[in-house]
Amino acid sequence: MANVSVAAEWQLLGDRYYRKPELYHPMQWRHIDLSRNKVACAPFGGPIALIRDDSKIVQLYSESALRKLRLFNSAGVPLSDVVWKNTGGRLIGLSWSDDHTLVCIVQDGTVYRYNVHAELIEPNLSILGHDYFEENVVECVFWGNGVVCITETCKVFAVPDFKTRTVVRLADPPPPPSELELELELELPHCVAVIEPQYTLSGNVEVLLAIGDGILMVEEDEVQALPVPPGDGPLQKMVVSGNGRFVAAFTHDGRLAVYSTRFEKVFEYQCESALPPEQLAWCGLDSVLLYWDDMLLMVGPSDEPVRYLYDEPVVLVPECDGVRILTNTSMEFLQLVPSSTVSIFKIGSTSPAALLYDALDHFDRRSAKADENLRLIRSSLPEAVEACVDAAGHEFDVSRQRTLLRAASYGQAFCRGRGIGALLRMWRAWVGFGSNFQRDRIQEMCKTLRVLNAVRNPEIGIPLSIQQYKLLTPSVLIGRLINAHQHLLALRISEYLGMNQGEVGARIFNSAELQRIGSRKMFVLSLSFCIPLCQGEVVIMHWACSKITASLAIPDAALLEILLDKLRLCKGISYAAVSAHADKNGRRKLAAMLIEHEPRSSKQVPLLLSIGEEDTALMKATESGDTDLVYLVLFHIWQKKQPLEFFGMIQARMLARDLFITYARCYKHEFLKDFFLSNGQLQEVAFLLWKESWAIGKNPMASRGSPLHGPRIKLIEKAHSLFSETKEHTFESKAAEEHAKLIRMQHELEVTTKQAIFVDSSISDTIRTCIVLGNHRAAMKVKTEFKVSEKRWYWLKVFALATIRDWDALEKFSKEKRPPIGYRPFVEACIEADEKGEALKYIPKLSDPRERAESYARIGMAKEAADAASQAKDGELLGRLKLTFAQNAAASSIFDTLRDRLSFQGVS
Repeated sequence: MANVSVAAEWQLLGDRYYRKPELYHPMQWRHIDLSRNKVACAPFGGPIALIRDDSKIVQLYSESALRKLRLFNSAGVPLSDVVWKNTGGRLIGLSWSDDHTLVCIVQDGTVYRYNVHAELIEPNLSILGHDYFEENVVECVFWGNGVVCITETCKVFAVPDFKTRTVVRLADPPPPPSELELELELELPHCVAVIEPQYTLSGNVEVLLAIGDGILMVEEDEVQALPVPPGDGPLQKMVVSGNGRFVAAFTHDGRLAVYSTRFEKVFEYQCESALPPEQLAWCGLDSVLLYWDDMLLMVGPSDEPVRYLYDEPVVLVPECDGVRILTNTSMEFLQLVPSSTVSIFKIGSTSPAALLYDALDHFDRRSAKADENLRLIRSSLPEAVEACVDAAGHEFDVSRQRTLLRAASYGQAFCRGRGIGALLRMWRAWVGFGSNFQRDRIQEMCKTLRVLNAVRNPEIGIPLSIQQYKLLTPSVLIGRLINAHQHLLALRISEYLGMNQGEVGARIFNSAELQRIGSRKMFVLSLSFCIPLCQGEVVIMHWACSKITASLAIPDAALLEILLDKLRLCKGISYAAVSAHADKNGRRKLAAMLIEHEPRSSKQVPLLLSIGEEDTALMKATESGDTDLVYLVLFHIWQKKQPLEFFGMIQARMLARDLFITYARCYKHEFLKDFFLSNGQLQEVAFLLWKESWAIGKNPMASRGSPLHGPRIKLIEKAHSLFSETKEHTFESKAAEEHAKLIRMQHELEVTTKQAIFVDSSISDTIRTCIVLGNHRAAMKVKTEFKVSEKRWYWLKVFALATIRDWDALEKFSKEKRPPIGYRPFVEACIEADEKGEALKYIPKLSDPRERAESYARIGMAKEAADAASQAKDGELLGRLKLTFAQNAAASSIFDTLRDRLSFQGVS
């Protein structure tokens, strides 16, 4: 009898059964007439938005004349409302986006967005913009996160994604050819349909416009005319199937036609009325619903449709596996009856699942026929168990769910035998042994149904089917509950399902999931703290933020205790995110108290800066040892505080001070000088001044008597003055003094000679350059001024004169007095200049015979070298000289003769 009562509610369409269970009756709202309102229902059991239709003349009864946007859940429980005060003309359309944002479009193309709490989301978006401000929107078609708008002059605009807020103008459809060209230019489409981007080859939206007797497919850069079968146009209504492959249309002569997206006819049905239906919708992929004033007609591939009569207005809400039917008093769900349910409850069914279900009924009545039924399906018992589990998942009635699961458990116990052994196996299955697959399958279905039954409760009002739940995913369902401020239920579901660490938070924010199943089938919760979270943390954090927003009257200390009582439930929770929300709501003191509980410095420090706790932020950053955090705080305080206050804050913290000095040495010398002066570190300022003088010297303009040398000399003199104030830097003070004196002299020489070759050269180079230029007086002045020693003076002048090959001056210079460096530098200078004759003037004057021998050898005079070597009586020297003249046989014989004569030991 149970089978008969269940199947009696079904309707047969062709060879398929359809059912229409009641989800909610009566609806929780009061005095709602859908015919007087514009209605938007979100898919996947989402909320309902109502606003009085200002295009209709309606009686107000006892309600206010002010229009209100009212939001309800699917059971009619009020969620929120707000007075409609938006400008821009008449409301053209409203719809829910994938992330449960209510999108409202008014006549001038302005888009207003509301969240589920009827709070306006800024900023608004203008679809038409300034270029088309004189146009008006007359029709809009929504899908997922996008919309297509048609203006009164038949211009087509699209917003492919409300998140990117990009407006695209599509190609203009040409007017059909006619003698009445002027009139037809303003002709609007009879109906509009949209093929979503995810179902098109181009990846862009395609718009179908029924203009005249034909169909135009409008894309971003082209308009294509599609061939409509003769006699079908003009089309009055169009709707695209959920998979984007078919188009259902109502023709001018009262036929329902199903086409491919290229308008090749697949099926047609002649309706009884030629009046276009008020609504046209797909029910899954197998049937189409047409709604007139009092009748709902379901047409499928068969000849006989199914009729449902209603005495109240109806709103059709397409779902992935059926259609929700909303009336003033109820919410129903029209769907194809699942095959597992048909196999069990179809009248006269003898399938294994039906016999198993019947066996449980006999077992409850203690009838022996239960064993007989089990004998009949012994070989098919696993399939029967699976069918009962699957059928239970598709049921909305809790008692029927329970009965089907009991039948599955009863059958599982007998999958491998009968009698006492079977009862023992039943017990073992419940305590953890037995068939793992079937036991896990039943347990999984029990979990799923408990979650579904919890959210189907009228107070929650999310009537998901199991197919919708699997497509939506548990993580997204939890996100929807959070968004609706159902935090306790969201927390219990996440704990009950045992979601892994990071699963709740990461999957809610994971856009890859959105791409995997299609944007229309996914709801993504947008929160400001997208981080990997442990089980339930997303729920608790969102609850804390909502609590702060709603508790303006509670003192900060009391509210802190309330929040910490829940936040402590999860280790590692982001107190920084909650603190940031408190600061955003003007609770800066509460934010400061919350941030003290944040263990992660990387989250704690930036928030402390945002709430004005710079000193605490600097302390936390330096304690963490993270140089990036310390620099973040330093730069923030640097821009905000006065210099002396900033110096005082960083002086006591060594890490912050050292990092500041390191940075300022490279980029902020002036600021660093102020810092050192404030601390009395005069020598550091002096070093900086000296460094700056060198930087000026690298300027290519600092040459040929450039005035840049004046400031440079002053910098060095300031450095000398600062160094002289400390006893520890006497050397630096003296060096700075001489450096300034040298640059001044070099600057004067460059001015005099008009050659930029003196500045930044050494004292020796300056003297040498002066001699080369013939300015012996300047060279002597430099020698005297910097107390250059006689030996150094002689070396410099000898080589300078040799450089300019002034041999007479060199000889004269050698005769002024006995050179303190001897005559060897004279010899070296001449030899390097390849002047052997000049070298011979000075070699005989060398007092050391070894030096004379080596000098003669260098200019190729073997005999003289040998004589000098013999005077030195140095056997090793003779050996080296013989090797020098190895190519000269005569010279070698001279050295051999000397060796024999002097009998030098060790000379070969």
